[in-house]
Amino acid sequence: MNLRSDNHVAALLAAEFGLSGAIERLDGENDNFRVTDEDGATHVLKLADDSLSSDVIMLECLATEAAIAGNTGIELPRFVRTTSGAIEAVHRTDGGTVLRGRLLEFVGGTPWCESGAVRSGQLRDLGRKLAQLDSCLATIDPPQARRTHRWDLTAVQQHRSKIALVEDRERRRLLEDCYHLYCACALPVLQTLPHSVIHQDLSDENIMVVDGRVSGFLDFGDCLYGPVVCELAVTLAYVLLDETLALKDGAEVVAGCHEVRALSSAELEVLFPLICGRWSNTVCVAAERRGVDPDRDAWYVHEERAWKAIERYASVSPEDARRALEQHIDNTEAHGATFKELVETRAGRISDALSLSYHEPLKIVRGSNQYLYDWKGRPFLDLVNNVCHVGHCHPHVVAAGQKQMAKLNTNTRYLYDGLTDYAQRLCATLPSELEVCFFVNSGSEANELALRLARAHTGRKDLLVVDGAYHGHTTTLTEISPYKFMGSGGTGRAEPWVHVVPMPDGYRGPHKGHGRETGVAYGDEVLRVIERAERPICGFITESFLSCGGQIIPPEGYLETAFAHVHNAGGVCIVDEVQVGFGRAGTHFWAFEQQNVVPDIVVMGKPIGNGHPMAAVVTTLAIADSFADIGMEFFSTFGGNPVSCAIGMAVLDVIENEGLQQHALEVGTRLLDGVRQLMGRQSLIGDVRGTGLFIGIELVRDRETLEPADTEAEQLINGLRQRGVLTSTDGPFHNVIKIKPPMVLTADDVDMFVRCIDDELTH
Repeated sequence: MNLRSDNHVAALLAAEFGLSGAIERLDGENDNFRVTDEDGATHVLKLADDSLSSDVIMLECLATEAAIAGNTGIELPRFVRTTSGAIEAVHRTDGGTVLRGRLLEFVGGTPWCESGAVRSGQLRDLGRKLAQLDSCLATIDPPQARRTHRWDLTAVQQHRSKIALVEDRERRRLLEDCYHLYCACALPVLQTLPHSVIHQDLSDENIMVVDGRVSGFLDFGDCLYGPVVCELAVTLAYVLLDETLALKDGAEVVAGCHEVRALSSAELEVLFPLICGRWSNTVCVAAERRGVDPDRDAWYVHEERAWKAIERYASVSPEDARRALEQHIDNTEAHGATFKELVETRAGRISDALSLSYHEPLKIVRGSNQYLYDWKGRPFLDLVNNVCHVGHCHPHVVAAGQKQMAKLNTNTRYLYDGLTDYAQRLCATLPSELEVCFFVNSGSEANELALRLARAHTGRKDLLVVDGAYHGHTTTLTEISPYKFMGSGGTGRAEPWVHVVPMPDGYRGPHKGHGRETGVAYGDEVLRVIERAERPICGFITESFLSCGGQIIPPEGYLETAFAHVHNAGGVCIVDEVQVGFGRAGTHFWAFEQQNVVPDIVVMGKPIGNGHPMAAVVTTLAIADSFADIGMEFFSTFGGNPVSCAIGMAVLDVIENEGLQQHALEVGTRLLDGVRQLMGRQSLIGDVRGTGLFIGIELVRDRETLEPADTEAEQLINGLRQRGVLTSTDGPFHNVIKIKPPMVLTADDVDMFVRCIDDELTH
């Protein structure tokens, strides 16, 4: 069927509207016709294809009528009813062709994009009339409006995967930035903003101009119920396609809108990210359509101008864009010292021993979920901060701390429900043998206490530690952390009571592989060290997974074998879950459970308080009794205080209620699979290992010799930082990209990371 047949159109007009006259096809991607009758009256006939439902046409009619009822003076395309009073004509031709069409009154004027240079006051006039239109549309809420579609500005991310269809590498990078900005700065808050029915497609083709003033609006076919600010964002996205205009000109539109409907700080905050989202969808949809019909010019009318806009504003920070767009509105907000001032003050007041990340350090001013935001408003996907376990500033955790702080905060010399309630709930996540809790303020304190417990129980001092391990920053913990005493600035093993066992690295170590045979071989290395020790050992401390050692997942059977040797020697087994506990492993709540063992002492910190300083040690009743029997009281001023316990409970709530352990397994598997698929074309990737959201990507210059690609790893993390993705390196050779993000990381985030790492490694 040829829907563009003038004869078919003429037959429909005559039969359904009693109308005849000249018929002219209109430009554009839809089947639209201008109809001029014998009296010179003009209408527009819009034909519908099978994808356009009658519900959507009804919505278009209701929205148009609501706008007309507002008497704003804006000319609008009123529906002309059929001779039977319907808003849509359904006509079957003699040949059996079925046509569906709606007839609209013609709106005069010149489209914005053809009206020439913008005149004085025209931009502010546009803003006012946008707001007036939305005030009219806010009077209706038909069920048909609760929908989404290709151009829905609340669903921009639906096109994010199409970035791969763009051939130019630099343009892909710019698109990643735009979608990242939208997903981090707009998407999380859109549902909290004022909503109503909105037009949602006031492009420079749908805005009519007469004598430098907005005279009419066309095409309500994309209207839906959504955040009202999206109306302004869509229009600005098209206005700013004009290369003669800048953000300061867009500010005139914003000011005009604000005069009629006051814009909130939150709406102003998301405006530029929404604009970037619209441009991104324009070019991604165009890239997709080229695979369908590259010669259909109407599909690509905005494409190149959108690319130029993306390129033009790529160097503008979100904060600078916000300030420019709201320059006529009093909404400024200070963010403290400038970057330069902070660097200078830090150099004078903070020791150089406390280093900064990245070649270009970041000034971070806020965090939310999986994102950190710098002082310029730029979002960074945080793939390395395992402290904010359930997401930066999780509202449930924040509220729990605030509520308890306003009620009571004291110490453990008093009785209060929070301490015992939290201890019981924490123990319920562990094997039954682990039943006594000690609460402190940091992982370092917890590991110090674990060592005291082991020595009190055994009456011995010597300790086994794993090569490459890190357990804390105190003097004693530095002495038992090969990562420190064998690393930069270290002087080697200083204490004879410290005994180092090989790292169970099935990729780089002496025993290769990840199966049980390899795990047992590494476990037997523990026995050899015990046999060489001059004195009996008090115990063995190990991270369940080795983080600073290079994101090492011990082979199956390692802890089972090692623990058996330690117990046979009369020692106790301590697992350090400071970096890997609370469901991060995905398969289990505690990482040691993957190895089918029950330790004697478990140390936990970092994620336990989602950024609040707290930590814990949980042990057996026998070991706790031995510690009490020595007669030295244990007390921590802040450990286990009511606020910390409330926060700890809230973290457990979120892990459980949001299913974060299972989420970590699913998203982590997606990340592992995605990076492993790159290995075929990215020879620098030597090994990809991990479980859940604890992942390491080891870079090597040669997959046979395993020569560490440390320089390349450093370049990669700094390249990713420039793209708004935060990672870091670790391992003995600093060639392992470590991934330990907040557990709320999404599949979209993973896909972005995989695309970015692929681009960064492609030269």
